Order: sequence, then C-alpha cells, then structure tokens
Amino acid sequence: MIRRRSGLKPKVLSGAAIRRPAPVLGTVTMIVYVTVGVDDIEAAERFYSAFLPALGYGLEYYHGDLSYALPVVPGQTPTHPEFYVKRPFNGASASAGNGTMIAFEASSQQQVRDLHAAALNAGGQDEGQPGFRDDYGANFFVSYLRDPQGNKIAIFSRNPNEPGRDG
Repeated sequence: MIRRRSGLKPKVLSGAAIRRPAPVLGTVTMIVYVTVGVDDIEAAERFYSAFLPALGYGLEYYHGDLSYALPVVPGQTPTHPEFYVKRPFNGASASAGNGTMIAFEASSQQQVRDLHAAALNAGGQDEGQPGFRDDYGANFFVSYLRDPQGNKIAIFSRNPNEPGRDG
C-alpha cells in the first residue's frame, strides 16, 4: 500500500526557509519508515519506550519486533516516518551504521533534557549532553545518544520561542 501525505510545510534551517514544492496527486512521501537493527528487543523496547511515547509515538508489536508510529487522525493520511526496531532479517547480528543517525524532534529544550535523561536511565549511552552546538543554527538545541545496540539517536528542539545559543 502506498500512503500519501499532503500539507507539507516549509522547514527552517539556519534562519533560511526551504520551500518544498506542493505535493502532486499520485506522489509518495520520500521517507515512509526508518528501521534500526537490534539483537535484544527487550533492551531496545526499554530504551525507545523511555522517550518516543512522549513525542507522540505509539508502540505496536509485529512478529516480535517493535513498530513506533504517530497516531492517525480518522480521515487523514498517516504522519511519516514510522520507526521500526527489528532483528535483522538475515539472522546475523545487528550492527550500527557508521555515520548513520536518526533524529527525533522535541517541543522544547526542557523536553530534550528530560528525554535524554530518560533514555540514559533506560540503558542508553551518552554521545553528547543536551545543549547548543556551534556548527548548527542558534536555536538548534540537541542531545545525542546510543541505543543499547549502538545505533545513534539525536533528540532536538529548534523552538524559536526559547532562548537561543546567543542569548
């Protein structure tokens, strides 16, 4: 089944608006789901369930794997991407991709702090405490984690109504 999404809004990166073209009937969403491989589903569930529900994701179990998705409003198309946590299909050990990272957007800097702490308490490893980074826009507040398998995760906020890096 192909799912379609409408109502795309411009995203702001480093103060400049990036305009996306209006969706055309029959087009598909570029990224519909993201999957990370894990060997220990229970450890992964503790880690991801420590912060994804606070971002609105619901958990479903499918053949022993985990599927996190945002709620679907009746009569509207789903919001993407969905996030899957699975054992590798080939039966080999899961491994984290070098340079691969998945980012989840929080509503505020405090939520980034809270979810980073919750994920650490649920078995995650710190890869960068919550804060601003010189390489990103003045309102980009981010933390970095590794899940129990070593997959890199970012939780960020870019709320323009909060104090930025420069004051």
